[in-house]
Amino acid sequence: MALDFILPAGLEAAEPPPSRDGVRLLVASADGVRHARFDQLGEFLAAGDLVVVNTSATLPAAVTADRAGVPVEVHFSAELDDGAWVIEVRPAGVSAGPVTDLRPCEVITLDAGAALIVGEPQPAGQVRLWRARPRIDGGVSAFLARHGRPIRYAYVPRQWPLPEYQTVFAREPGSAEMPSAGRPFTAQVVTDLITRGVAVAPIVLHTGVSSQEPGEPPQPERFRVPPATARLVNSTRQAGGRVIAVGTTVTRALESAADPDGSVRAGHGWTDLVLGPSRPARVVTGLVTGWHAPGASHLALLAAVAGSGLVERAYAEAVRQEYLWHEFGDSCLLLP
Repeated sequence: MALDFILPAGLEAAEPPPSRDGVRLLVASADGVRHARFDQLGEFLAAGDLVVVNTSATLPAAVTADRAGVPVEVHFSAELDDGAWVIEVRPAGVSAGPVTDLRPCEVITLDAGAALIVGEPQPAGQVRLWRARPRIDGGVSAFLARHGRPIRYAYVPRQWPLPEYQTVFAREPGSAEMPSAGRPFTAQVVTDLITRGVAVAPIVLHTGVSSQEPGEPPQPERFRVPPATARLVNSTRQAGGRVIAVGTTVTRALESAADPDGSVRAGHGWTDLVLGPSRPARVVTGLVTGWHAPGASHLALLAAVAGSGLVERAYAEAVRQEYLWHEFGDSCLLLP
């Protein structure tokens, strides 16, 4: 899609907002663009609509490490089926990108006598993410619980505790970074949706690290669409309701479980689906999302759901009205 913009200085949210559901909400539809607060979300949906949420919980996935005497930071991105992990290794502190000279068979030393044995790039064809074999007593999850912290990028100048990176839906730990489209939801917002006749259903998709290079496609991610959610999606579509995905993670999971006719099957596993002009959305007909950086692969997914024109109008208005970007920022509701 031809969405190319410059994010003005000062529009990157640097800290959590005072209230989760008090962030701004831009609503973009065929009728135009409206401005609201997130606690008004239900006013723009209708009885019979279905909101699908991600119940993955965020791991404290960043740890301090040592690489042959040089301090580094390791980001744990995803656990593979054989027990290895996909990792990203960065210079110590808040850096602009990964180390560029990682090599197979390197040993990266962690706290408490733990270590990582570096394997091969995962997936092949790039050098940002690597497969690594952990040598950690008690397992990676327990180690992260003791020694890890949330992944943080340069636009957030101070460290915030893990609860700030959890959504109200978080139940199953596994995401390297927060499924942030769900962050503005509160119990009050969910209750308001239910009382308006809007159903809510869960999926799980564990996000990897989001620091892709410009133009780099999203990496494979583990997902699960439960049978009850698949049934609700199908019955909603048959009754003429809208299927509203909360975030690109939910969109990717539902579309990965979709047949060509748009019906959804229960399923689980890994998805490498990339939505875009050659694979538009079949299931999702609305999207709650945060604001993505210029060049992010997520922008093609938004266009696959809402169309390039609507997404471009929304982003132009968000820049003009100085909405805030990233995981602690404002929200958008796309209703094509």
